[in-house]
Amino acid sequence: MDLAHNAAIILIALLVDAVVGDPDAVWRRFAHPVALFGRAISWADARVNRLELDEAVRRRRGVWTLVALVTGALALGVAISWSLRGLPYGVLIEGALASVFLAQNSLHRHVSAVLTAWRAGGLDAARAAVSMIVGRDPKRLDEAGVARAAIESCAENFADGVIAPALWGVALGLPGLIAYKAINTADSMIGHKSERHRAFGWASARFDDWVNLAPARLAGALIVLAALLTGRPWREAWRAMLRDAPRDASPNAGWPEAAMGGALGLALAGPRVYAGVRVDDPYMNAGGGPARIEDISRALALFRAACLLAAVAVAAVWLLVGA
Repeated sequence: MDLAHNAAIILIALLVDAVVGDPDAVWRRFAHPVALFGRAISWADARVNRLELDEAVRRRRGVWTLVALVTGALALGVAISWSLRGLPYGVLIEGALASVFLAQNSLHRHVSAVLTAWRAGGLDAARAAVSMIVGRDPKRLDEAGVARAAIESCAENFADGVIAPALWGVALGLPGLIAYKAINTADSMIGHKSERHRAFGWASARFDDWVNLAPARLAGALIVLAALLTGRPWREAWRAMLRDAPRDASPNAGWPEAAMGGALGLALAGPRVYAGVRVDDPYMNAGGGPARIEDISRALALFRAACLLAAVAVAAVWLLVGA
């Protein structure tokens, strides 16, 4: 395992993603790799997830679907990585390809769009913008609800859209990064507790929890460090993360959300409505105040600082291991 090579491609990927992101013109002409994963998952869901089958059978089929998906993703990553080894500028090409699976730029753009929409068109426009990044019912959101949803999305997706793929990329190279994105896509599509997916998506949901255990905690720690660097109350962020994250229904989402809430002095998470169903989750940093739209810009500043710290950490691995 060449950790120096892996760290080099992830450092390049982070830089390319930060500067270039996902050009819309490219993905209008070509299918995004994550979209291809989605098509494969949808195909399997339609073909083998039969509701008339016994729940245990559907769970086994979900396990084998996940195994096939991850195996294919690993094979794709190995093939690409192997074909580029030894080529002039091969590491640069591999890093550029890896950037496709990171979400710094796109996440910043989508969260910023909520703030821009509010300033241009008020609450209704902000509701439409935030509905692009969260699953809760936008019609039920007031200003505080819209702001809270955008900030929570920024924090949570920093963990699974930036830190997790980068960490698995450093550990296992391009194959590990692509496999992670396949797992995460499966969880987002079928890892639900609905009647259709409770059994079939069980393996995807549990495996996604496992592969995000370390990244979520690292993401929270990086937000705390970003608070320190930007003059925010980092001690409050640290205390909120350690106190509240274990109380969250998710084993992972609470870590970056609680750290973000503590750093900004906001109460995040808490009760939300999804498809008409109220979910009474505990607040992260319950002693904080309600979020306001302008708090989104403060959250994005923390996000940028945390992304910079992530790149510095990867660069440190590259220098230390490659020395």
